[in-house]
Amino acid sequence: MRMKFNKTGQLLLVSAASLLAASLVTACGTLTVDFVFVTSSKAAGANNYGEVDVFEINSESGFMRQIPTSPFPSGGRNPVAEALSADNLNLYVVNHDDSSIVQFAIGNDGKLYPQNTVDTTGDAAHPGAAGIFPLAITVSGSNLFVANAYQPLPSCTPASPCPGSVGVYPISSSGALGAAVANGTVSYWPLTLSGSGSTDVILPTGVAALASGADLYVSAYDTTANTGYVFGFAIGSGGALTPMSGSPWAVGTHPSALTGDPGSKYLYVTDYANGNVCGFAIASSGALTALTGSPFATGNQPSAITADPTASYIYVANSQDSTVTAFALGSGPLTRIATFPTGLQPVAIGIDPSHHHFLFTADYLGGTVSGFELGSDGSLIGSQNSPYTANAQPTAAVAIPHNGSN
Repeated sequence: MRMKFNKTGQLLLVSAASLLAASLVTACGTLTVDFVFVTSSKAAGANNYGEVDVFEINSESGFMRQIPTSPFPSGGRNPVAEALSADNLNLYVVNHDDSSIVQFAIGNDGKLYPQNTVDTTGDAAHPGAAGIFPLAITVSGSNLFVANAYQPLPSCTPASPCPGSVGVYPISSSGALGAAVANGTVSYWPLTLSGSGSTDVILPTGVAALASGADLYVSAYDTTANTGYVFGFAIGSGGALTPMSGSPWAVGTHPSALTGDPGSKYLYVTDYANGNVCGFAIASSGALTALTGSPFATGNQPSAITADPTASYIYVANSQDSTVTAFALGSGPLTRIATFPTGLQPVAIGIDPSHHHFLFTADYLGGTVSGFELGSDGSLIGSQNSPYTANAQPTAAVAIPHNGSN
């Protein structure tokens, strides 16, 4: 039997279909739990300028897809690191080859809007040279900390390198970076070894501030002696740094990344050369003491590390093996859970900040981003259709909660 509709019935049917479609669009919109920003050092094309891919994570499946207007120019060459303002309204991207930090305002839809650029070698808008070739950054409170390959010109050049440095930039209410904080007559804190002489080149590889906001740690290695170190600084008023007594501490051969635990009690440092992670207890003074059983074996060439902010798990990305190793944190010493495959050569790792339910890696040689769901036991389950295509040579990844995804 055939059913006939009059015009009124047809209009009602169309209206019902429109409402259903609108509700589906709205529902799909609310399924975006986070935006993930992935820097790529090589854009698709002939130029050597970097880009930033913006992915959204589906809260049900963990599926990651790029937003329609992605990617965005990184504002310079070879972006290698990034960080977010404390209010998640601004993204800061380090362009290594240009010695620059670019501030982007983040829209509600994850889109990026370039605002200001800071030359770490010093410029009229941001006086005070912090260093050459920035490598790593982190934000703590209202300050941005950047680790640079070398101290500023003219004493240091790529042809005549010297130890690295740490610079501090205050963050204004608009997210803009102010002039580099002064350290006496200079605007940086040198990474030097007492009595080492001018021939030792200390190259920083990572920088991390404790969740408490009290202390800053920088991983580095002596390219002359092939020895690793962690430098510790107390963070004072206005972001000024005070080197800790006993700093630096010897750590393996080639430290590559570091992170503190959520309670600011422990520090974990990956050793790229030896395939392990070194664990330390943090004293009230900030001093480091090796944990029982440290170092803890990872995969080959660990390059990145992150801590689950709501549970006792640590995750390490192993670049040579293309894997992630999961550890249970316990009371400091790490207990290995298992190792899980990623895309080719993961070099950055992070956890979604909304629900802490998804983990992602940036896979340098694979040109991909790998996504995982976190199990209640710390294990990882591959997200739907992972890994996901990014631009060539992704180098860093950070994420913000999507507005309204709580």
